[in-house]
Amino acid sequence: MSIAGRPTLPARVAAPLRLQVVELLREALAAGEYSPGQRLGERELCERFDVSRTVVREALRHLEAEGLVQMVANQGPVVATLTPDEAAQLFEVRGALEALAGESFALRGTAKQKRALRAALVDVEEAMAAGVLADVLVSKDEFYAVLMDGAGNTFINTMLRTIHARVQQLRHLSLGAPGRYHDSVRELRVIVAAIESGDADGARRACVEHVRQAADAALSRLTPTV
Repeated sequence: MSIAGRPTLPARVAAPLRLQVVELLREALAAGEYSPGQRLGERELCERFDVSRTVVREALRHLEAEGLVQMVANQGPVVATLTPDEAAQLFEVRGALEALAGESFALRGTAKQKRALRAALVDVEEAMAAGVLADVLVSKDEFYAVLMDGAGNTFINTMLRTIHARVQQLRHLSLGAPGRYHDSVRELRVIVAAIESGDADGARRACVEHVRQAADAALSRLTPTV
């Protein structure tokens, strides 16, 4: 439900309010609702999410630890900025980790995990066919969650979650590139097919290619001043 057009937090969700606000704000940042460098006013966020100032401050501290928010002297919390060079470095690390995740999944993923990955791919395909960016981002997050689970490596999981939190800022750029939805689905299909067949090298190469294409799309739309 919402109040006066504002997203509200469902009472049935058991997670602490802070984590609910973190997730909603993270989604807003990923969707480009707030520009890099834009100030995040506590009063506005309290009104938007219908929570206390304490909850908002806790959520902002959480996002600061993820690198999505920066605290600026005499200004307060602002949306973190990424230079093109920083973004390129981020994609470089993401490519290496996802390649290892795909390779590991192909080597030791269970049949059940592979079915879950196929189902997650179908969700991505449906979301991209509908064309709603927020739904696309959610479906891709789920796809990567299944990919990391299948890798069976806690450290890959932890590091990739941190990287993905930063990459979220760039996804609305990469996915907004002409034809990117179609290309992204094609790339994910190659990854899934390689993992399902147990082709570890193929899965690794497919993951590297997917991240490379995403990086090219995002960096081509990232201005030098960002």
